[in-house]
Amino acid sequence: MTFAVVRLCAMQELTLAIRARATQIFAALFAMLSLGVAASGYILSGGSGIQDFARTATSLTELVLFIVPLMALLVGTTALSTDRGAAEMLFSQPVARHAILWGKLVGLFCALVAAQAIGFGASGLIIFSQSGQEGVSAFLIVALASIALTAVSLSAAALIAGAAVGRRRTRALAGAVTTWFTAVVLYDVVALGVASLLRSGPASRLLIIATLSNPVDAMRTGVLLAIQGTTAFGSASLALLRFTGGPTRAIAMITASAIFWAIVPALAAARRLDRADL
Repeated sequence: MTFAVVRLCAMQELTLAIRARATQIFAALFAMLSLGVAASGYILSGGSGIQDFARTATSLTELVLFIVPLMALLVGTTALSTDRGAAEMLFSQPVARHAILWGKLVGLFCALVAAQAIGFGASGLIIFSQSGQEGVSAFLIVALASIALTAVSLSAAALIAGAAVGRRRTRALAGAVTTWFTAVVLYDVVALGVASLLRSGPASRLLIIATLSNPVDAMRTGVLLAIQGTTAFGSASLALLRFTGGPTRAIAMITASAIFWAIVPALAAARRLDRADL
């Protein structure tokens, strides 16, 4: 029964999300930006043409870390937030509330991943036709990181929407934008600022904790380590490499962090929703 409800809600949410203009614009914009990144490297150096997969992947990482969490948080919060009247009608049905939530999350995840697949696929085909397949593994790593960030961001959106269930949607959207700004922009500035005031040992431990505590930083560090290995540049990467003794263990810890942030907030949102008085 629960699986059938999840599947039904997922199919309905997937259909609505695919028809939504925001999802369609996201797919087209992501493809254009990916192609822009692929072409900009040679343009800035005075040349012309399309970069190979490896160069594009490195440049594309920051774009993914900036756009994907914002889009997933906004789309997820908008879809999962309902006013009091709609919430009472939806969650008064004779099915578990958490089943409805999981179904909507699955549908949204599939829609956003499909939009990104269009963007990555379109740019990937053009890069392959112009520069060959060299570095394609790095490009796929960035795509996987983008999918992981989508899951993490939707999980956070569920928690934000769950805290504002039955209230105005604008409050939930404000929470989503604040969460994105804190994780993507403010967090690094604060962490590096505090680390610069500490000695080498405490500063390294702080950077390690900060990296694993923030899924955006964890994804950034993991992608750079997977693409560049021990040559990955950055204070957080160096501190994590020293702590773990190599990129393999570092990536394993980052993967565990991503799994935690993709599951725990969604579980907390489901538990809160089941107990909410609507």
